Amino acid sequence: MKPAPLLLLAPLAWTAFGFAEPAPQQPPAAQVWQQSQKTDTARTYTYTRFTLAGKFTSPHDPAASRPALAVDCIPGQGSPPARGRFLAANLLVGGTLKIVYVEPEEIRGTSYFPKVVVRYRADSAKDAEEKWSAGTDKTSASIPKDSLKKILRAHTVAITAEDDHGSPVAMQFEMPDAAPVDQGCNVD
Repeated sequence: MKPAPLLLLAPLAWTAFGFAEPAPQQPPAAQVWQQSQKTDTARTYTYTRFTLAGKFTSPHDPAASRPALAVDCIPGQGSPPARGRFLAANLLVGGTLKIVYVEPEEIRGTSYFPKVVVRYRADSAKDAEEKWSAGTDKTSASIPKDSLKKILRAHTVAITAEDDHGSPVAMQFEMPDAAPVDQGCNVD
C-alpha cells in the first residue's frame, strides 16, 4: 500500500479541525407582494394584482399549490398617478373548500349564498370567525374589505378553513409592508 501524499491529506485535515471557511448562508427570501398586470375576461379594463404567497401549516392535498392572498385594484390615472381603486381580495387555496349555504336576510325564492367558514388571527389578536363568499371554482374565498384592512396591518396572519371533506386547512402568511398595496388599491 502506497502512503498518501501529505498534500492530499492537508485539505481533509483543515476541514476536520474546523479551519475551513463554511459556505456563506443565504438570508431567507423576504416576503414581498408580487405585482402583475391582468385584463378582465371581457377585456374591458386592465387591473393590477398584488399576490402574497403563504404556507400550509397543516396536512393538505399534495396537488394543491401554496396558498396565496390576491388583491386586485384598478390603477389610478393622471400624473402623478392617483391612488388606485380597490376591486377585490381573495384567499387562493388551490384545494376544494367546504361550502356552506347561508340563507339571505331577505328571502326571494329559494336562493342561498355559498360561503366558506374562515377563522383568522392577525398577530396575537383573538380568532375571528367569518363567512366569506366562495369563489366560483370552490378553491378560493373572497375577503371582505374590513377583514382585508386587519390582515394588511398585521405582521403574521393565520387562516383556517375546511376542505370539502371537513378537514381543517391551516395557512400562515408573513405580512410584508403593505404600502404598495395601499398605494395601488386605496384600501383604507
